[in-house]
Amino acid sequence: MAREAWQRTHTCGELRTAHVGQKVTLCGWVHRRRDHGGLIFIDLRDRYGITQVRFDPEVNRAALERARALKNEYVVSVTGRVEKRPEGMVNPKLATGEIEVAASEVIVLNEAKTPPFVIADRTEASEELRLKYRYLDLRRPEMQENLLLRHRLYQAVRSYLNQQGFVEIETPFLMRSTPEGARDFLVPSRIHRGKFYALPQSPQTYKQILMVAGFDRYYQIVRCFRDEDLRADRQPEFTQIDLEMSFVTREDVMELVEGLMVHIFREILGQELRTPFPRLTYEEAMRRYGTDKPDLRFGMELFDVTDVVVESEFKVFREVAENHGAVVGLCLPGGARYSRKEVDELTQFTVSSGGRGLVALKVQDRAVEGGIAKFLSTGEKTAILERSGARSGDLILLVADARETALEVAGNLRLYLAERENLIDRSVHRLAWIVDFPLLEWSDEEGRYVARHHPFTSPMDEDLPLMDSAPEKVRAKAYDLIMDGNEIAGGSIRIHTRELQRKMFRLLQISDEEAENKFGFLLEALEYGAPPHGGIAFGFDRLAMLLAGRSSIRDVIAFPKTNRAVSLMDGAPAEVDPRQLAELGIVVIPTTVVSAGN
Repeated sequence: MAREAWQRTHTCGELRTAHVGQKVTLCGWVHRRRDHGGLIFIDLRDRYGITQVRFDPEVNRAALERARALKNEYVVSVTGRVEKRPEGMVNPKLATGEIEVAASEVIVLNEAKTPPFVIADRTEASEELRLKYRYLDLRRPEMQENLLLRHRLYQAVRSYLNQQGFVEIETPFLMRSTPEGARDFLVPSRIHRGKFYALPQSPQTYKQILMVAGFDRYYQIVRCFRDEDLRADRQPEFTQIDLEMSFVTREDVMELVEGLMVHIFREILGQELRTPFPRLTYEEAMRRYGTDKPDLRFGMELFDVTDVVVESEFKVFREVAENHGAVVGLCLPGGARYSRKEVDELTQFTVSSGGRGLVALKVQDRAVEGGIAKFLSTGEKTAILERSGARSGDLILLVADARETALEVAGNLRLYLAERENLIDRSVHRLAWIVDFPLLEWSDEEGRYVARHHPFTSPMDEDLPLMDSAPEKVRAKAYDLIMDGNEIAGGSIRIHTRELQRKMFRLLQISDEEAENKFGFLLEALEYGAPPHGGIAFGFDRLAMLLAGRSSIRDVIAFPKTNRAVSLMDGAPAEVDPRQLAELGIVVIPTTVVSAGN
């Protein structure tokens, strides 16, 4: 087959000294042009790397003259001979840094306008500008590396699960709307006017149906959709590694997942993980770190002194302790150096986190100093010092509030201080399991119990009697995998009998009629020999973000939305042709009318 004159023979990251003397053709974007008068150099870039090209009148004067018109981001084809760079001109930062191409021909395949920002790893452009011109942002080597890592992560997951006997099965994007904790994205049906599909928040019911169908090891790298408020690590559409297994216990699922993570770290980062991963109960994680997804890359654990101050002269502590609240704290090493202004900043942070305030005690020569020290007895001071593990020069910070609030606020303060004091070792990754979650939690907003994970999670066998007498004490056969202060996966052993599933629905105040209407197909399937089964779902985007060392999942997604769920590049969401709405039987009510109606 005939080749076009401009077609490449090699990529811009491929050439080495072994190619010296060969005639080659490279295609790519002009990354940089340097005019040295008699010579012109360009760095030619594609996703494989950068190659230096030299335009020399002694090689081809016409090519040199054409090169004078080249600008950044022009798409060009260059033909020339590979040469070793002169002594002292080697660039060790480039894989191709020992060679250059002496150009005998250059063809401009397409010109380019001046980009709105520099195409380079480091850019001062705002994220809004980068998202509007995403096709330019994705040219930056840093962003291309992120997406290539994501690609390798796909392959690593598939190769491991395939070796473990899993079957990859696709589940529908158009499904029935079911309550799973967030708003559904609804899709109107033109054929069945007045009826709607929902985009899946997860394939939960489908994968359970697949277990009933006998596919005892299923997985899928699947798109999911949730119409909820966003933040840096959330998107309206996101990707999960979803898997389910039959005839397994919690231990089986966790062991398999640890093997998957070992494989991922080996393939993606070239690192070895130690197994088994540490395990913390939900109660232990909250008590020690104030969160169920603690960052274990640094210490500074919380401590509780509620029992110590129950009779304290300091009224705030005493009243909180008497009202079954908690006084919890943490010790900041070397924090006694903090000025009054800096302590006030910490206090303001705790208030913004939902707390009522902060008490700071400085430790000097085993003596406690601070605004409330005079209200504390010698015994109280001694106990606080012992539980905090404080040494001279440290700062003890105490939060008093309702127990859950106090723990959460102290946990947020722990993370804030770790960032502020640079206590986190970002060269390492720490993984752990969180287990023994509560099955249910009370919702003041809804006035009922809601599922901590989802309504298909099985309770611990020994806690089954408590479902009638003390449902708030029932623990779930659930497990979360955390990494560097992030939940990267969550799963559970599922309910596999209709009787127990109905009991769960009733605890959640889902009537038999509502359950039948929304989950009747699953309830019926459970009556046809459903095996014991369980599984887990990974947040694929979040995992890719952590492996890439990024702080936002938008940096590892090719075309993400903003925090307002808008695509700045193509303008989605957008209005549609009124004829399309008419076909669907939909009338759009203006926001002003809706607001007036409320």
